[in-house]
Amino acid sequence: MRPYSSQTEIRPKVSTMPRQKTEAAAYLNLYKLSVEKKRLQYELETIEQRQQRIQKRLAFLNSQVAELEKSAANLCPDRSIHSLGTALPIVKQATSESASLNTLFLEY
Repeated sequence: MRPYSSQTEIRPKVSTMPRQKTEAAAYLNLYKLSVEKKRLQYELETIEQRQQRIQKRLAFLNSQVAELEKSAANLCPDRSIHSLGTALPIVKQATSESASLNTLFLEY
């Protein structure tokens, strides 16, 4: 995770030495602001593209989960399905040969 300070406010780059109030200093400040604006716009575009990719992937995963839940329900109609999509474990009874052993079989 990123540090907490980077999540609060984006701070502008500050020069260590104050500049004189001249026309050149004003144009320099305009240039720095325009560069920062372009950088932030590019960063915003990349974040939006990443958000779209994540949303598409989530939609695909949701459809895959729904399909797998349907196929699992069709394969085993006698088993009850939890709301989370996991089947209840079935306990098999021990056979007469191994009646002396206390063995419990669980299927996942």
